Amino acid sequence: MLSIQRLSYDDAAVLLAGAEEKARDIGVAMCIAVTDEAGHLIAFKRMDGAKQLSVKLSDDKAYTAAMSKRPTHEYNEMCQPGSLVFGIHTSMDGRFSTVGGGYPVIVVGAVVGAIGVSGGAAEQDMACAEAGLKMFAGD
Repeated sequence: MLSIQRLSYDDAAVLLAGAEEKARDIGVAMCIAVTDEAGHLIAFKRMDGAKQLSVKLSDDKAYTAAMSKRPTHEYNEMCQPGSLVFGIHTSMDGRFSTVGGGYPVIVVGAVVGAIGVSGGAAEQDMACAEAGLKMFAGD
């Protein structure tokens, strides 16, 4: 039998709060999704004024980070025509995101969930997701 570590709703709320705080600091309305280790949504926040497209993008970024166990921006760098990774963006029924802003949440070496943020430029999305991770880690 397996024992699976996963984020609780309270953990997800901390991740949301950290990302939202950063989004407010930079003045960009964001959509923030937190998933479990299998990419299933635990919690979601759509800040007032956040783009409609960002609702799905934030969830897909978190889903990708959870399933692949790596940040989405790493795939953006690798998924170029001619690369052996090219084409991965068409997997998972089109949910695989190569846009920066999705990060796995890792605790003691295990992926326990993921956060995905969308609403600004990729660098802004990444900064907000990183702020969520930092708050979760207690930094």
